[in-house]
Amino acid sequence: MTNIVTATARETPQARSAPRRALRRPVVPEVLRSDDVPAAELRTGLRNGTLVRVAPGVIGHAPPSEPRWQRSEGLQLLGVRATSRRLSTPFWFSHETAALLWGCRVWRPGAEVHVTQLSKPPQDKLPKVHRHADALPEADRTVVGGLPVTSLVRTALDCACSMTPERALPVVDSALFAGADLASLVAQADDAVGRRGIRLARRVIALADARSDSVGESRTRWQLAAAGLPAPDLAIPVETFLGTRWVDLGWPDLKVGIEFDGAIKYSGGEYGDPRRRLLDEKRRHDALVEAGWIIVRVTWEDLADPERLVARVRAALAAGRRRRRT
Repeated sequence: MTNIVTATARETPQARSAPRRALRRPVVPEVLRSDDVPAAELRTGLRNGTLVRVAPGVIGHAPPSEPRWQRSEGLQLLGVRATSRRLSTPFWFSHETAALLWGCRVWRPGAEVHVTQLSKPPQDKLPKVHRHADALPEADRTVVGGLPVTSLVRTALDCACSMTPERALPVVDSALFAGADLASLVAQADDAVGRRGIRLARRVIALADARSDSVGESRTRWQLAAAGLPAPDLAIPVETFLGTRWVDLGWPDLKVGIEFDGAIKYSGGEYGDPRRRLLDEKRRHDALVEAGWIIVRVTWEDLADPERLVARVRAALAAGRRRRRT
């Protein structure tokens, strides 16, 4: 059964009123020894893609091939189970692997499983396992779903130091939403003098906000910050003829907003009939425009071209300033 993370951090009253997508801690699947599966069944499963090799002598049921993020996440979770059975010395899942186990938003998880151990690992490397050596304090050790994992604060800091900022910000945003204490995170970052990646990590932490509701929103905010644009507010309430509606990101004084459109919410499933969703979103957009807002709509494709995205936002901000002067 999926666990839902309900704790929140650094939320404003308006954010508590805005609709939110709950974070979900994933279920870590079981794996099997290859020897425990009949040879013919093993060959057939590997050939038709229903089984996948997780590690030498270890197999698992293959995750869905689409969407791609779900497959990469599923493969790493299989690796988590395999790794937990292969390591005999004390370890804690860490970095982006710990972020996944906490239910944080990890964009494009890699193939490697990350663990932290108290001493330098032996030379015999484990395939697809990245072993970090660190004198991990007791306060940074915990258990999630029965597995040893670095604390939520330590996980956020490790990700901020080791990932690119655009990948790290969604993790840190969601860690704050999941209950990570911002003051503790800042203190750990301040104490990490000389740590590799700490300068960019501090920038990420300074920008992090529990109100960010998706990877897309977090990535958009990083791209704007990297271009030197003023930081937008989040989860902005706007009174419209439909009632109160929330703009994902924006500048209320200029009535300029950014709405991130992830294709998943128009594909059915938990979001309902996609045609109904499209009509509702069109009506919502019209209501925001009639309320005097300039809305820049952003998709995953737009995030692949930061220069064009930034230019569109700059143009919208300029239009908002001209309108305010008249």
